[in-house]
Amino acid sequence: MPSPSSSSSEPTTLVVVVNWNNAALTARCVEALDSQVGDADFDLIVVDNGSEDDSVERLRPALGSRLLPLGHNGGFGAGVNAAIRSRRADRYVLVNNDAVPAPRFVAELTAAADRASDHVAAFTARLELEGRFVSAPVDDAAPDDFVAADGSRWRRADEGAVLVNSTGGVLDASGNGQDRDWLSPAEKSGGSKVFGFSGGGALLRACALDRVGLFDESLFMYYEDTELSWRLAEHGFVVQHVPKAVLVHRHSASSGTSSWVFLFHNTRNRIKVAVWHAPAPTVVRALLRTLVRVIRSPRDTSAAAIRSGYIAALRDLPSDLRRRRRFTRQATHSRREIDTRTGLRRTP
Repeated sequence: MPSPSSSSSEPTTLVVVVNWNNAALTARCVEALDSQVGDADFDLIVVDNGSEDDSVERLRPALGSRLLPLGHNGGFGAGVNAAIRSRRADRYVLVNNDAVPAPRFVAELTAAADRASDHVAAFTARLELEGRFVSAPVDDAAPDDFVAADGSRWRRADEGAVLVNSTGGVLDASGNGQDRDWLSPAEKSGGSKVFGFSGGGALLRACALDRVGLFDESLFMYYEDTELSWRLAEHGFVVQHVPKAVLVHRHSASSGTSSWVFLFHNTRNRIKVAVWHAPAPTVVRALLRTLVRVIRSPRDTSAAAIRSGYIAALRDLPSDLRRRRRFTRQATHSRREIDTRTGLRRTP
């Protein structure tokens, strides 16, 4: 990747937005970012990830040289990596194109980076769900309901509560990546220490990326931020949550959480990332629990996507185990030492 060095004494910041077939949402996001230029000094680049619609034609008049059309879709990580390789900066701010940054979003992230020590590699924002929500009866499920970890359901309404989408990423005992504080009241910000950053809204320091590398493009979509968070933790870096950096996120506007694309990549990548980085018991649980889900699932499109993702992960196991050994040799911190909620080393 390009050297983050700069002739200026002030750190340089590049904001990266990746677009795919959704120029309207991207334009909305860019408008909110452009309004913040007076609060923080940053450049902006929008990567078009091989859109099959007229996104490039619609975005180019307003963006000009700030638009980087790739001509192919290599996935979210590939889009971000292309932006990083194309423009030198000391830090990179990632913003989902289906989110609207609140005022001072970039300024809050850069201010947190200015204050933090060098071992903090990433700063993750507070993502709030777009709209308002009311509690829904458990026995009256609707396809668009959001479900919390405790099984409670939330449904969009004209009046209701503002809910949290994410205050960073955590992992459970089976390697499932989870949004911390998912569906919590908006005023809840979580602690400052968290295992992973959310690729939907975060600042990454170039000096840390120089150490551990960029996003893994073989994942294509989903779990890229979890995997990079693992590598950061294995090299002694930590992630900090910045509650005042707020994004309002239209959750899964691009692919949907019940689509074949989501279910396939989510299943495959969850297992692959666990094999690469997680302790052995977590890997075993990830494999066995997914197998049980495959066996018990009804014979429908969703089950076929999960089954295909599981088979793809099994097919890749030999090469993924070799990669696991390579990561183990390169790491300065054992995976068993890493707390997958805070990213910090466990105390004996």
